[in-house]
Amino acid sequence: MIVSLTSRIVRTVDPTCLAKIAWNFGFKGARSVLLFEQRMKRGEFFPPFLYISILNSCNLRCQGCWVDVDKPREAIKLDELNKIVNDAKKHGNSFFGILGGEPFMHPELFDFLAMHPDCFFQIFTNGQMITEKAATNLRKLGNSTPLVSVEGTTTVSNERRGGKDVLNRTLRGLQNCLDAKLLTGVATSLCKTNIDDLLSVSWLNKLIDMGVHYTWYHTYRPVGPKISPELALTPEQITQVRRFVVEQRAKSPIAIVDAYYDHNGKALCPMATGISHHIGPTGGIEPCPIIQFATDTVRTDRDLYDVFNESAFLKDFRETAAQHTRGCIVLERPDLVKQLVQRHNAPDTTIRQTALAEVSAMTARTSQWREEEEIPEKHWMYKVAKRFFYHDFGVYKDMKPESHSPKF
Repeated sequence: MIVSLTSRIVRTVDPTCLAKIAWNFGFKGARSVLLFEQRMKRGEFFPPFLYISILNSCNLRCQGCWVDVDKPREAIKLDELNKIVNDAKKHGNSFFGILGGEPFMHPELFDFLAMHPDCFFQIFTNGQMITEKAATNLRKLGNSTPLVSVEGTTTVSNERRGGKDVLNRTLRGLQNCLDAKLLTGVATSLCKTNIDDLLSVSWLNKLIDMGVHYTWYHTYRPVGPKISPELALTPEQITQVRRFVVEQRAKSPIAIVDAYYDHNGKALCPMATGISHHIGPTGGIEPCPIIQFATDTVRTDRDLYDVFNESAFLKDFRETAAQHTRGCIVLERPDLVKQLVQRHNAPDTTIRQTALAEVSAMTARTSQWREEEEIPEKHWMYKVAKRFFYHDFGVYKDMKPESHSPKF
């Protein structure tokens, strides 16, 4: 598997892109995690990976989206984006996730990428705005990987994403990325209407035949203003996803990403461990993308290292989450999210200004934490990488097991 995947990447990805992946993401990314651990030992905090939603606008209207895509545009300006990255670089960071809305609708996206050749960016996109010219520009810059979202078959894609001919337009953008020899991934938010089609060996083989290099399975999270609870996976399906990912990592010549388990199959939350936090399109520094509250902002003259390190809100969120669940605090304990927001008087960072009411109305449900269903990694590469660079960093030692939410 690993030989076949490596060979395919070397043959199909532009050499400049490969070099920047190896250095900016591989070496420097690993170093940023080691620096993060050293900071934790000193009692200091700054996440090694930042995810930035650079604007709220989008050309689609997906079911269950928590971003204000139908509201007036809010965007992080170029000078603010540069401040975020430059402040982070001073403390060893080199990898950033770029989200939206649809990032390719940001008028200064390419200028931003060009200003940071010493970093690597993963761009979460629906792919529909990646023209041949856009893909060529990304290849010239060489410092980003598009992660294109595919949500199902033709019918399901139209239904899930609120448009017409959604799948074909997405696949055209995906193909433009592959033709430009970019390291290219496909992401899927698994839900009840697409799990049978996309959590399958046949789908992985189709991606491999197309030339896709990696895939990322998320699970649909029913949050936001228009929750679609009927789409949420059952606890058994959540375990099915984990088992499939572990098995195919050891068999299929395509990299498969996950963000919610360590090498032993124990659940974790990237926010609770502190390995990542999120910056929203209004500049608020949020615990994660689905927690749309913030007491701090990137729109400040202070070094962001100091802002993150001194944020009582973020610290309380991390510690409270780690004490009560190895899973998602929003899904399992929305009552605690509400308490945290009220305790810190944290402003709603959405444009719609209804986030607290949405959290108050949520029903607790199972997330990725299923203690009786821990499935360790099978492939040595994933096991080693996670053991050293993606684990719980010891934050769950004081967890209260009696507070684990009901399984439904």
